[in-house]
Amino acid sequence: MNESIQTISYTNLALAFLPVAAVIIILWRWRSGYGTSIYAIFRMLVQLMLIGYILVYIFEADNSLIVIGVLAVMLFSSSWISLRTMKLPKRQMYFKCLLAIFFGAGTVLVLITQGVLDLHPWYLPSYMVPLAGMIFASAMNSISLAGERISAEIDRGLPFDQARITALRAALIPITNSLFAVGLVSLPGMMTGQILSGVSPFIAARYQIMVMCMMFSSAGLSSAIFLILIKKDLQQYTKSRSPNPL
Repeated sequence: MNESIQTISYTNLALAFLPVAAVIIILWRWRSGYGTSIYAIFRMLVQLMLIGYILVYIFEADNSLIVIGVLAVMLFSSSWISLRTMKLPKRQMYFKCLLAIFFGAGTVLVLITQGVLDLHPWYLPSYMVPLAGMIFASAMNSISLAGERISAEIDRGLPFDQARITALRAALIPITNSLFAVGLVSLPGMMTGQILSGVSPFIAARYQIMVMCMMFSSAGLSSAIFLILIKKDLQQYTKSRSPNPL
């Protein structure tokens, strides 16, 4: 296997933004919220450029307290971002999101890093930080979908138990589609990266199986915990929106 990785120059990287610009133009012409997309792309660019420098420092420092601090930032940030599309009161929901991701995604992170990979030291930054990012992101996205869907179903008058089932199914649609497509339609990020770096496809496949399992379980567990925790809040939300009797 070729172990060399091709370096992408900034000039070549700029070419990747051409189709991005095409989408932005379409959104602008169709008056479909192009400002949000521009802000998201700009933020992505800045964050990824900065994280490169930050990760170099974290990997070289090899300090457990720094890794714990990074995980805490990921946890608090993912909990807040997951509320972005929800109609439910954000102040009440934030702590519930935090608990759901902490227990749902946190359990999966511990199992993967300390059981499946058996990291030495336990906080090995080059593994812990990227894996935590994938796990927390999966939980964040699923909670966001579950929260948006259950509030919509409640507004339609669906009982909580039925709305919760619908919301959980909706939250798992993206990762379930990925399970169907992986290896057949797409080669996901970790597997592609390992193959490009020269790792045997057989080994890369094992890592990707681990990744798909951890993303599905973190999404499902975190969403389920969140939906359980917000039952009382949803009941109050429903009462506040119901018309007062004459």
